[in-house]
Amino acid sequence: MIVCLLSDSHDHRRLLASAVSDALARGAQMILHCGDLVAPSTLHAITSFGLPIHVIHGNNAGDLYHLGRIAHESKGLITYHGQDASLTLAGRRIFMVHYPHYARAMAAAGEYDLVCNGHEHRARIEEIPNVKGGTTLRVDPGTVAGIGSSPTYVLGNLEAMEFQIIDVAYQALPATEPEHKDTGT
Repeated sequence: MIVCLLSDSHDHRRLLASAVSDALARGAQMILHCGDLVAPSTLHAITSFGLPIHVIHGNNAGDLYHLGRIAHESKGLITYHGQDASLTLAGRRIFMVHYPHYARAMAAAGEYDLVCNGHEHRARIEEIPNVKGGTTLRVDPGTVAGIGSSPTYVLGNLEAMEFQIIDVAYQALPATEPEHKDTGT
């Protein structure tokens, strides 16, 4: 299974849609968003791609009531997990959380094959030694919004456990999608 790992979109719909469009062209079958979506309506920029979306909130949580409502109304396309998520996809145990210190601790516990986080606004793929004598992969896809660094996402193959940081190329939104005014947040 090919997954598109995103984080820290901070309402930047164009870059979010550009990343998902690119990931879909590269074979992505699912989206994992590691927090700081902010406005739940930002998800409207990517639901038209038809990929299942798993999302958690971050420290810029936005309107959690409406995030839950949008997920419920999506008829299973969007799954909102709250502050963190534990999933099994393609036989891999995956943990998602926004904060890197929490992600490193969960990786060190050795219960997951992959731990994903956001918040740092810097893409990173690293192996964390765990208490079971092995390593756990920690992936931070960076900021798809390009706040403080270039806009990035991570494309991952769960069967092969291979992950690649991808720079987001800006694309225009479809004419039906309202644009986000860049406020620098």
